[in-house]
Amino acid sequence: MNFFVTYTFLISAVIFGTASNIFAKEAHGFTKFIPSFMSAVTIILCMYCLSQVMKTISAGYTYATFAGLCIIATTLLGIIRFNQWPNSHAFIGLFFIIIGVILVNLFGKN
Repeated sequence: MNFFVTYTFLISAVIFGTASNIFAKEAHGFTKFIPSFMSAVTIILCMYCLSQVMKTISAGYTYATFAGLCIIATTLLGIIRFNQWPNSHAFIGLFFIIIGVILVNLFGKN
């Protein structure tokens, strides 16, 4: 699989993973059917995309990148959709997550 396809699957995994997190929040403990169902569907699609990425990129690098980007995306959507603002310490932590994702992808041996 080439670079473009691999990273397309990775970005798709982040989108599906973030969607699953948002649907899980809206499911209110999985008591609402539609958001619960959508959370399950999107996490399955997320795992499929991650499995495709792991054909090319090692599991550790794949998951580190996925988790970091998913945390950032979920936080941003939490701010936009649910008005859940992180405090200053959380923003510092999120900054370090972004730096970590960059370091793993630019300088990590894969």
